[in-house]
Amino acid sequence: MLVFWKQNLVFLAVPKTGTTALEGALAPQAAMVLRDPPQIKHAPIYRYRRFLKPLFVQAGGKEPELMAVLRHPVDWLGSWYRYRSREDLVGHPNSTRSVSFDDFVDEYCKGKPAPFANVGAQSKFVLDGDGNRAVEHLFRYEDQPRLIAFLEDRLDCTIDLKQLNVSPARDTPLSPKVEEKLRDKRAEEFAVWEMAGS
Repeated sequence: MLVFWKQNLVFLAVPKTGTTALEGALAPQAAMVLRDPPQIKHAPIYRYRRFLKPLFVQAGGKEPELMAVLRHPVDWLGSWYRYRSREDLVGHPNSTRSVSFDDFVDEYCKGKPAPFANVGAQSKFVLDGDGNRAVEHLFRYEDQPRLIAFLEDRLDCTIDLKQLNVSPARDTPLSPKVEEKLRDKRAEEFAVWEMAGS
């Protein structure tokens, strides 16, 4: 999470959406950089509203605007799948090394997925408890020019992004049947990604 105090902007760091690279580029501009623990760095909207927003409002007298980046749900899951196939996770319950992408996505669709597919939901970062949009500025990971233009204008700086925290290379073929199931069971994930394009 990045806090730009003078610009009245808080950047919620949705995992697997390039936030580490953005953090690397923008940390010098930020008033606060919340890196650790992951529960704070990647605080979803409900955690932000409960713990951080009251502090910011009390200190500044106004509610900061929020921004977040969302990735297409299939691509986002592909990134998680590749990330959890890395060498240091082999033998761990979170490892996807011996799991097909179809099986990973199929497991993700369950109410209580196995540890290797328990990766949360992007919607939890941008929707409130009633399912309403709670973030003013949403961007698609796939539309970097729009995201960079917004940040450069808002922060009055030039951004040079470098790739950081890149997942291992691995094919992620998804069968039409499993993709259809994903779109049915996790429709909210596709809906919030559509929001980010408007």
